[in-house]
Amino acid sequence: MLAKPKDRRSSENEGFSFPPLSRRGFLMAAGAGALMGIIGCTQKAAEVPVTTSAPVKTTAPPKYEVPPGKWDDYIAFWSGGHSGEVRLIGIPSMRVLLRIPVFNFDCTKGWGVTEDSKALLGDFRTGDTHHPHLSYTDGTYDGRYAYVQDKINARVARIRLDYMEPDAIIEVPNVQGIHGLFPQRFPKTGYVFCNSEFQTPMPNDGRDFDKRDKYYGLHTAIDGEKMEVKWQVLTDGNQDLCATDYKGRFSMATSYNSEKGFVLEEMMEKDRDYVIVFNTKNIEKAIANGEYMEIGDSPVPVVDGRRNSPLYGEAVLYIPVPKSPHGINVTPDGKYAIANGKLSPTCTVIDLDKVEEAFAGKIKPEETIVAQPELGLGPLHTQFDGRGNAYTTLFIDSQICKWNIEKAIRQYRGENVDPIVEKLDVHYQPGHCQASMGETKEADGKWLVSLNKFSKDRFAPVGPLHPDNDQLISISGDKMVLVKDEPVWPEPHNCVIVRRDIIERVVKKIPNMSDFPVKTVITVKGSGNSRYRVAKRIYGRASDDERVTSMDKARVERVGEREVHVYMASRAPVFSPTSFKVKEGDKVRLIVTNLDKTEDLTHGVGIPRHNVNFIVNPQETRVVEFTAGLPGVYWYYCTWFCHALHLEMRGRMIVEPR
Repeated sequence: MLAKPKDRRSSENEGFSFPPLSRRGFLMAAGAGALMGIIGCTQKAAEVPVTTSAPVKTTAPPKYEVPPGKWDDYIAFWSGGHSGEVRLIGIPSMRVLLRIPVFNFDCTKGWGVTEDSKALLGDFRTGDTHHPHLSYTDGTYDGRYAYVQDKINARVARIRLDYMEPDAIIEVPNVQGIHGLFPQRFPKTGYVFCNSEFQTPMPNDGRDFDKRDKYYGLHTAIDGEKMEVKWQVLTDGNQDLCATDYKGRFSMATSYNSEKGFVLEEMMEKDRDYVIVFNTKNIEKAIANGEYMEIGDSPVPVVDGRRNSPLYGEAVLYIPVPKSPHGINVTPDGKYAIANGKLSPTCTVIDLDKVEEAFAGKIKPEETIVAQPELGLGPLHTQFDGRGNAYTTLFIDSQICKWNIEKAIRQYRGENVDPIVEKLDVHYQPGHCQASMGETKEADGKWLVSLNKFSKDRFAPVGPLHPDNDQLISISGDKMVLVKDEPVWPEPHNCVIVRRDIIERVVKKIPNMSDFPVKTVITVKGSGNSRYRVAKRIYGRASDDERVTSMDKARVERVGEREVHVYMASRAPVFSPTSFKVKEGDKVRLIVTNLDKTEDLTHGVGIPRHNVNFIVNPQETRVVEFTAGLPGVYWYYCTWFCHALHLEMRGRMIVEPR
């Protein structure tokens, strides 16, 4: 286990200069000062015992080391942040198992090189993944899909968990800055909901950029099976994080900037913002009755969910909470939604059955609030252990706060009880935290990961860009125990921790020969900022004229004056054919089939100076198209170590002058 870090001003660190104020002290002082300046808060955070990162004696120390050859108990799906990818990390080892390219170019797997992946990516070459979530059946993960959003380009991708590759990418119309995303949990996914964090003019066609009253946010419902946008809801305010309940009734969004401000000072004027709750069945009913609009030339039905809308109280509900709420999370028993304060030291506990009463007009929206415990400075996100306890990240305090939900409710009723159980120092500035199975009804209370935004003084200096620091915490005992630091490439943002058996039962070790991505179908509706593009991979057995079934059936065919099709096979350590000829400027369609049947005997194909580098797993067929360059000899070679004679696995592409 980790010892408390030594004083960074000691003689052991000669050559490095550190300020007299510690990193924690500096960040807390600066952050708390800024926070108090913004919100004018005079409340004092609750004083409770703090557990530092020094080892804590427990009767049963947590076992977090995974010996060589042993498997992790959990597989976590980590967002890759600005890389645009999703990463699979073992818990508790924190070993990186796989990187899944989604919104990014990646020649390790040929993502953005093969024809099917190029079609999925479209014109964008940047991505910003934030919130990966898995598909559900009856409140727990079913192992079918993972969904993740691209905040920067307003896209949502679906990843097939049997192959761990995206099979659909959809562009969401009318919005910018998709931040929160969450699938429907019951009876199954169902809808995938996402929020537009940035208000934009509606329609955003350049006419009303200075008119605040034209700026709105949109809550979007995507059919997670068909990957089609079904409807949107127009709202006041910026929408932030997203959640769904466990009965299929509601989706939710934290909402800030109800002032419609363009700059920071304008966004901070009011004392309250909102949690917006969307009533799924009533929204569907309104659309069926024709109570919707369309924005620009987008064909998506948009329901008016503003506070002055005739559908207010029926389709949407605005619950007032302290201003600028951030994360929203639902307890594993499905009773409560917890909104995190960000600019308030409190979390707001909302009774979801009372929300149903509010939609029925029996109580006011604010009467759905049943607790508002004061936890510390900068609460952002909350997770659960399935034993009635919540774990909230305190961004300014650089701590995890463990608190009891029922005690918080009793305190709110006037009882003299303290809901805070314990606080643990983390390093530094935690954003999300995630508990093992914590976003399901099967939360098991074994592990918690704190995803920290800063790591200064935790790792050796490697340049001006410091790694982020994700820390593994045992929550299985009475005390939280910090057991591991793990430097990560920024900015991973969030993850979900899934039991290994859920993934193990669906993932394919050898591809099914009848389940290849044979083509990508693209549909586009609308244009401009109302554009609605869907790209889906269609799976099936590769046709006989594409797939090479044996080494002796490899061939080269000229198709017209300026196009050549190369049907290539690989079997360690040989390509067939071992050479082929094309002419300068030819369009070359290269179809490669890996005939090996040994598990994990992957081959790669790289061609110098032609932007060709991709892999072909056992029994797979992949297609790449490129234009033949200047005359000469270009050695294509296997890029994936596959055999003792791997280096000899090569062939010649001969480009002849035209």
